[in-house]
Amino acid sequence: MYAMERQQGIERILADEGRVSVVDLAHRFDVTTETIRRDLAALEETGSLVRVHGGAVAKDDDSTNESSVLERVLQHGAEKRAIAARALATLGSDFHGSVFIDAGTTAAAVADGLAARATPAPQGARAHVEAVTHSLTIAPMLAAADDIALTVIGGRIRGVTAAAVGAETVAAIGRLRPDVAFIGANGISAGFGLSTPDPDEASVKAAIVRAARRVILVADSSKHDRELLVSFAALRDIDVLVTDAEPPAELAAALSDAEVEVWVA
Repeated sequence: MYAMERQQGIERILADEGRVSVVDLAHRFDVTTETIRRDLAALEETGSLVRVHGGAVAKDDDSTNESSVLERVLQHGAEKRAIAARALATLGSDFHGSVFIDAGTTAAAVADGLAARATPAPQGARAHVEAVTHSLTIAPMLAAADDIALTVIGGRIRGVTAAAVGAETVAAIGRLRPDVAFIGANGISAGFGLSTPDPDEASVKAAIVRAARRVILVADSSKHDRELLVSFAALRDIDVLVTDAEPPAELAAALSDAEVEVWVA
């Protein structure tokens, strides 16, 4: 295979997966890692990608890049639904208590699944699930659900995620102690923990993690080994990671050291 053909193949893989590793590409194309590094250097010169430790990411996949909620809802849909179903299993079949659902499309899949499994409470009886969210896209899913009492946390609405952020939002979350929080992240890595591009979003997510008795991270495999601008939690701060593929070796080892359960949907 000529270098140009191989580099075009690398670009296609990057477009599909968002990130590539030197070792994986060497195996795929049956060449040396030195050859792949030269390919990545050439592609970086043309502006096709950005090299990072151990591989490369797409040009627009930098530490501050963030797709809108409308764009992300179309990405990895089947994986997110599978993750949501697996994550809800952490509640058991007869859960009574409080949950906080973070903003984001994977968290929205959790909310949708939670609403779908709710059954009408007897007339006059208290709802079995007290749900809290700061997401304008998730709140309507829960508002009409049977047997779910909903609290919506307010604040300044950030357009790209349709979620409340700011000091008032963080303070309101700090007055809560939900039994379980389902939280999303834009990146999860061994050294940087959980991260997101926006400082305001990071402050809200950190508040949720501090508030909850149990933290369930829902993140598809495109988030593995990614580091965005702001870290909002360490791996030791989460109890369970629910994802759609086994994490890479270094991340898996770090999760094990942090005593995080990994559930693959």
